[in-house]
Amino acid sequence: MKTIDELLAGGVAGKRVFVRADLNVPLDGTTITDDGRIRAVVPTVKALADAGARVVVASHLGRPKGAPNPAFSLAPAAARLGELLGTDVRFATDTVGDSAKATVAGLADGQVAVVENLRFNAGETAKDDAERGAFAAQLAELADVYVGDGFGAVHRKHASVFDLPGRLPHYAGYLIATEVGVLKKLTEDVKRPYTVILGGAKVSDKLAVIDELLGKADRLLIGGGMAYTFLKAKGYEVGISLLQEDQIPVVTEYMERAEKNGVELVLPVDVLVSTDFPDLKTKAPADFETVDADSIPATMEGLDIGPKTRELFAEKIADAETVFWNGPVGVAEHPDYAGGTAAVARALLNCDGFTVVGGGDSAAAVRNLGFDENAFGHISTGGGASLEYLEGKTLPGLAALED
Repeated sequence: MKTIDELLAGGVAGKRVFVRADLNVPLDGTTITDDGRIRAVVPTVKALADAGARVVVASHLGRPKGAPNPAFSLAPAAARLGELLGTDVRFATDTVGDSAKATVAGLADGQVAVVENLRFNAGETAKDDAERGAFAAQLAELADVYVGDGFGAVHRKHASVFDLPGRLPHYAGYLIATEVGVLKKLTEDVKRPYTVILGGAKVSDKLAVIDELLGKADRLLIGGGMAYTFLKAKGYEVGISLLQEDQIPVVTEYMERAEKNGVELVLPVDVLVSTDFPDLKTKAPADFETVDADSIPATMEGLDIGPKTRELFAEKIADAETVFWNGPVGVAEHPDYAGGTAAVARALLNCDGFTVVGGGDSAAAVRNLGFDENAFGHISTGGGASLEYLEGKTLPGLAALED
């Protein structure tokens, strides 16, 4: 995989460089609530612009279903990118149409443009190779060189991620090079003890990675909504908590295999429960109580790990040489149920080992809870991509960057 440093060494002044970024940021209307993914691509864009390239940044945002939808416009992301770069960033109001062509044609050396949401064109996500390829060919007309730096999308076989690199000289940007380097530390020469914390809502989303980690991790800590399927598999009452009953046989087999393989599988020992799910918009104070994990009332729902579990998880993280964390361990969007996720974050900060926050909701939670993200070993920009890499899958966007 050739890197951006090799591209820069050969000179990029006057060249149109297409940067496939991941600007898929959360929005409240037109207000960006977490700009982490935009900040992550700044080093690549700045290096190219400073070297005189005419930089064309492209990304998806949300799922607009192949047609323009103002709610998913990249205009706010383009404006924020300009603020972070300290320069004017031009914005094309389409992907490959008249606006995109005119905007790119009007770039001078060192200038940056963002084209509109790639998913406004059905060809970006098409299952049909020919349709996807046709869109990639249109994108290729906008550039002379391709730089892949949207790590959060490399697990998708999409036109701008998979098909376009084959039509242009291609290189990995700084973000992708960093992400791949980090993931190799989690899969190849791993320093032990190796502790993995998995949270999030559905256990089905994490089955493949759990299956893979049962042969690699030393400790597997389970929190979030997915924990209740494990607790149910142990025979506990879980009330009205999130539960995937159809996954109980698989989870039971995983618990048995963990014991056989000597992997310490750690579940919550106490939880915060309530009869009502919290209001995440107003964040009004919640009415909850703390109970042991084997004593959840039938009419109540588990919404966060309790204080004893927070201490237990911190203990299992403390002496680890390698830590990977993906997914909040409670409803971290609400202050009354963010304590468990905050406790995990603090435990990672207190750990002397190599700590990785695995993207998505956990990365957003770390920032929203006010932690210094530079204090962690690495905060990934791609939760889904990170998990699929750990599962041992070939990621289309990375494969496309290989020579």
